[in-house]
Amino acid sequence: MNTNHILFLENIGIKNANIHSQLTPGQLHDLTLQRREGTETSTGALAINTGKFSGRSPQDRFIVKDSITENEVWWGDVNIPFEAAKFDALFNKLTEYLSNKELFIRDAYVCADPNYRLNVRVITETPWENLFAYNMFLRPEEKELANFIADWTLICAPSFQADSKTDGTRQENFAILNFTRKTIIIGGTAYTGEMKKGVFSALNFILPVFKNALSMHCSANVGENGETAIFFGLSGTGKTTLSADPDRKLIGDDEHGWTAENTVFNFEGGCYAKVVNLSEENEPDIFNAVKRGALLENIVFKKGTNEVDYTDISVTPNTRVSYPIDHIHNIQPGSIGSNPKNIFFLTADSFGILPPIARLTPGQAAYHFISGYTAKIAGTEAGVTEPQPNFSACFGAPFMPLHPTRYAEMLSKKMKDADVKVWLINTGWTGGAYGTGSRMKLKYTRAMITAALNGELNNVNYHNHAVFKMAIPETCPEVPSEILNPRNTWEDKELYDTKAIELANKFKANFAQFESYANDEIMAGAPEV
Repeated sequence: MNTNHILFLENIGIKNANIHSQLTPGQLHDLTLQRREGTETSTGALAINTGKFSGRSPQDRFIVKDSITENEVWWGDVNIPFEAAKFDALFNKLTEYLSNKELFIRDAYVCADPNYRLNVRVITETPWENLFAYNMFLRPEEKELANFIADWTLICAPSFQADSKTDGTRQENFAILNFTRKTIIIGGTAYTGEMKKGVFSALNFILPVFKNALSMHCSANVGENGETAIFFGLSGTGKTTLSADPDRKLIGDDEHGWTAENTVFNFEGGCYAKVVNLSEENEPDIFNAVKRGALLENIVFKKGTNEVDYTDISVTPNTRVSYPIDHIHNIQPGSIGSNPKNIFFLTADSFGILPPIARLTPGQAAYHFISGYTAKIAGTEAGVTEPQPNFSACFGAPFMPLHPTRYAEMLSKKMKDADVKVWLINTGWTGGAYGTGSRMKLKYTRAMITAALNGELNNVNYHNHAVFKMAIPETCPEVPSEILNPRNTWEDKELYDTKAIELANKFKANFAQFESYANDEIMAGAPEV
C-alpha cells in the first residue's frame, strides 16, 4: 500500500479507505470482471456500461467563481459559476462519503511537452474508471512515482449523488472545477468522458492565461517530411478517423497545445474514439486498437456472443472506446510536433451545402473557428426530425472557459506567423441534405486531405462559393471533379441556392453574439447574403 497516498487521502478528508495504488491495466481489467462490472469482448477488450449517463452533461458542469476566475472566465450558459463555499461544503460531504470505501488511485500527468507538464492524481470508485485514467492520461515512469507531487486532484465518484436543494447543483450529477484548490470533483455520473473533459477544461484556462500557449480541441499528425497537420472538429466530424492516417504519425486525436516555442504537443496519453459503425475496412487503426487494455463503453454484443455489434446504437449513439496511444502502431515519438503547415476545420454538414474541401483566408479561418459549425442529423436526439445546425465556439465551447475570441486571436496570430494554410473539410452530405443526399465517401475525404498536405492543390484553379465565398478547387487528384462544387451535386439547383442562404443566415445569427469583439478582417470572413 502506498503510504503517500494514504496520507494524501487523509489530508483531504478521506479516512480509512481501502486503497489500490497504481494498478496495472491487466489488474484493473481482471478486477472489473471479478466485481461483475464489465464483460470481456472477443478481442480481449473490456466492455462496461456507464448507466444513466452515456454522455457529458454540459448543464451540470461548473467552475468555482473566485479571485482567479472571476474576471477571466466567460461566464454564461457554458461556464456556469459555482460558489466557493458551496464547493467546500460539497467537497467535505464527498470525502466523508468516500471514507471507509474501496478506492483506486492513479498518479498521471498531462501535456507531453515537459515544459508544460501538469501532474494529476486521479481517485476513482471503480477499477474501470481507473483504467480509463491509465489509458487517457500520460503515464509517468516508475522512477518518477516515488517523488510524485500532484499539481491537480481529480475525484470521480459516480455513486455519490448531490442534493440540489442544499449543494448548489442543478441535479444529482455534477462536474466542478476549482482553480484555487486545483481540484476537480465529479459525482452522480459514470460517464468517463467527464474526467477527460474536466482536465481539458482546466488546461484550456491554465495554458492561455498562465503559459502563453494555445489550447486546442483538435487532433494532430506528422508526415514523413516532419510537417504537422492539425484537425479541428466537433464530435462525429472525423477528427480521430482522419488523423489516424497509416501514412502519417499520430501525435494525438483530441486535445493539444501550441506553444510559443513552436511545438504542438498532445495533452493525453491515449485516444477516446467513437465506435459507431466501426469497421476494419474504413478505420483499420482504430478497429485493431480495440484489444486487451482498451475500454469500450455502452456497446451491444451480437446475440449469443461476446462479439461487439458496432452498428447497434440501442444504448446510445455515443458508443466509445478508450485505449493507450501505443495501441496505434504509427505514432509520433514523444507526442510532440513542430509548427503546423496545414490546418483542417472539419464539419459534418448534414444540410449538404458546404463544399467537401475549400481554402480559407485568414479572416474566414477566424470566423469559422469562432463559429465552430457542424450539424445534427435527424433521429440523433428526441424531436430532431430534420438537420439542425450546431455551433460550438472554437470547436469545443463546453470546454473553453475563456471568451472564444481569446483563443481565436491566439490562433490567428500563430497561423500568420507560421504561414499556415487553412482548409474547410465537409465530411457530411453531398447531393442534398440528410435524407436526400448521401454521406461524403471517406476515401474521397482522405484523398482531398492528402492532396492538400502534398501541395497538389497549390496550383489548380479555384472559384469562390457564391454565398460562403471560400475558394473551392476545381480539380483534385483521386476525386471526381463534379463533387467538388456542392451545387453541382444537387438535382434542384435553385433549391440549393435557397438552402445555402438559409444556412448562411444561421451562421450570421449565431455570430451576432461575437460581432462586438470581432475585427474587420474576421467580419469580412462572414458569408454574404
